[in-house]
Amino acid sequence: MSLVAFSVRRTLAIFVKEFQQMLRDRLTFAMAVGVPVLQLLLFGYAINTDPKALPTVVVAADSGPLVRSIVAGLQNTGYFRVVHQTASEREGDDWVERGDAQFTVVIPPQFSRALVRGEHPVLLVTADATDPAAAGNAIAALAGLPGMLVHDAVGPLRHLAGAPPPFELRVHRRYNPEGLSRYNIVPGLVGVILTMTMVMLTSLAITRERERGTMENLLATPVRPLEVMLGKIVPYVLIGYLQIGVVLVAAKLLFEVPMQGSLVLLLALVGVFVVANLAVGFTFSTLARNQLQAVQMTFFFFLPSILLSGFMFPFRGMPRWAQWLGEALPLTHFLRIVRGILLKGTDLALLWPELWPMLLFGLVASALALARYRQTLD
Repeated sequence: MSLVAFSVRRTLAIFVKEFQQMLRDRLTFAMAVGVPVLQLLLFGYAINTDPKALPTVVVAADSGPLVRSIVAGLQNTGYFRVVHQTASEREGDDWVERGDAQFTVVIPPQFSRALVRGEHPVLLVTADATDPAAAGNAIAALAGLPGMLVHDAVGPLRHLAGAPPPFELRVHRRYNPEGLSRYNIVPGLVGVILTMTMVMLTSLAITRERERGTMENLLATPVRPLEVMLGKIVPYVLIGYLQIGVVLVAAKLLFEVPMQGSLVLLLALVGVFVVANLAVGFTFSTLARNQLQAVQMTFFFFLPSILLSGFMFPFRGMPRWAQWLGEALPLTHFLRIVRGILLKGTDLALLWPELWPMLLFGLVASALALARYRQTLD
């Protein structure tokens, strides 16, 4: 039996044929080029593990010049940006609870007087520690604040130059006193798992039928586009709730994640998030010609979702343009909801600013999916 000699010409012919076929599949070619570019842009420009200018509320019952020096010292570290000043501790706590502020700095009454007398008063800093990575470096920078004040001592504090720190700094990490990263990651996995599985499973639904040739049979029935869409989505909604149950049980039993809020409220809001992701997957299924393209589009949606939502990297550490993109993604708002309910015990009234963007995204995605499916019918 004779062996056919290797032919460079035949190999080149196969190469040309495969290259031409790849160019005809424009979506796959665009993904092959677009995904590396997207990764370069996000990791190069958007990701920052050392967030600066974190929003801070100053609760000051004393407004003397020494207090102003402390506030200026906070901002000079680069980690704190004073966004509000008040005399009410309750108001400062509300800012942190809503997520509008990362820190509150409480300066007690007669603080300046106690400093001058050398009574060693206490300065309390409260940090939202639901994301330890976001607050860690800023808390570390606080350690140098008393020494900075003494080093720059002027006027009534001149006699303290070279002395030990004139006040005690106490840091209270709210919602995560021990700074455990699993308290932040495990609740976030609820949204990440749902985003990955819901979009992918639904995007494969109609694409698989088109590849198998069963789409024609479906189109021959009197089923309406909305009925097809709902019929395709509802089974995956049930799968989503099954995944939620598994993650929540593991979070409680294995990782001891605190569950301060209402699980009924969480499950209700999960439904909004699941439907929004399923609508995205349904839209992808009408755009993709095969299952490979459906998976590629899913990955193209999943990558910015996981990087820009605040799951892996601090949200406030990203540049403004990246935060705007992140605000357009449902995962960003769902992470704040699930962490707010489980770690803070947040109620629906405080969660509304995160709920309505998810509702809007779900409505737009559903309308687009329905419109695309009608075009598929035509």
